[in-house]
This record gives sequence, structure tokens and C-alpha cells, in this order.
Amino acid sequence: MRSRRLEYSESTRQALVDSAVELFTKRGYAGTSLDEVAKRARLTKGALYHHFSGKQALFEAAFDSVENAFMRKLTEIVSAPGDPWDTAIAGLRAYVRVCLEAPYQRIVIHEAPVVMGWERWREAEEHFSYGLLRSTIEVLVESGELAQLPVETMSRLLFGALSAGASTIAGSSDPRKASAEVERTIVRVVEGLRVRPDEGARAPAEPVREDRRSSRSRRR
Repeated sequence: MRSRRLEYSESTRQALVDSAVELFTKRGYAGTSLDEVAKRARLTKGALYHHFSGKQALFEAAFDSVENAFMRKLTEIVSAPGDPWDTAIAGLRAYVRVCLEAPYQRIVIHEAPVVMGWERWREAEEHFSYGLLRSTIEVLVESGELAQLPVETMSRLLFGALSAGASTIAGSSDPRKASAEVERTIVRVVEGLRVRPDEGARAPAEPVREDRRSSRSRRR
């Protein structure tokens, strides 16, 4: 059985993270103080330092919280029973629309690359998003929905396109319009990789290269 002390510690930490997500979303990293986070969570600053070494550690916990919530939602969509293509496209659309949500837009897209540093942010994004995207593409290739191109290469290119789309939405003066344009474009790109019914799932055959010496001997 879990001890009450452990449960209290976890609930205290979660209250601090929830408070941080709300404040970082509204005011950004620079505009948020640890005193405000503790006050909103109805806890002392000492309690905050018991769980986090400082403001950046708290920010990374808030980042993880937002990403985890997003990944649970996305995993549920792409893992749903049904046609693999339909669930994959539904997941793609869901990703684009999440970029309109204030916590994701402010914390994950705007603030994280600056606060965490570009390399650390990219590593975190790959940890959360890339694996799911790659496994989805693998399923589509195996089911014959996508052309038999290298899965890793397709995944990397589409992951880059989705990341660029997220930045486009977050930086737009009209995020909803940008979201609709990004969604339409990304879906069109993926549809361009789809195997047509008359093509089958086979990759195109390699061109046969005739051996020059045998060709000369036949001419003799």
C-alpha cells in the first residue's frame, strides 16, 4: 500500500506543476516568479524547493506535463480500432489542432527552445512525438497504405514538416487560419505518399544493368 506521506508528496508536486503550467502559459518564463507559483498552489516556497532545484527544473516539469497530456490524447486516437489510414490522418489532424491550445503553444513551442536550449528541446520533442509518428508510419507501410520507402527517412521528413507547421501556427497573427492551412498541406503531402489501388504496395523494381562484356560477346 502507498503511504500517505508519498501520496501527499506527489499531490504537492502535481499542484506546483499545475500552477506552473497555468502561470507559464499566461506570463511566460521570464514573467513568472517562483513565489507566484507557490502562492497559486497554496504552498510555501520551501515546499517548492523540496521538489525542484529551481525555476528551470520547474519549467521542464511543466513542459513534460503538457507533452504527456498531449501524447495521451494522440496515442488514444492513433491506437483506436479501425482503418489504419483513417486513424493516422485523425492523429495528424489532432496534432495540428493541439498547436492552437494555449499551454502547448506557449510552453512547448514558444518558451521551451529558449529556456531548455535548442538541443535539449529537440531531444525532448523526439522523446515525446517522434516515436509515435515513426510507429504510425511503420504500420501504414506494413499495411500497404504508404509506399515502401525507408521508414526512418519518411518519419524524419514528416516530423520536420510537423515541427515547422507548429512554429508557423504559433508565430502567426491568425493562428486558426494558419492551423487550417498547415493541416490541409500536411494531409496533402501524406496523401501524396499513399499507394494507389492499382499500384499495390510493392516498391518499383531496380533497373536491370546489362553486362557490357556479355553484350559484346552476343554481338560477335
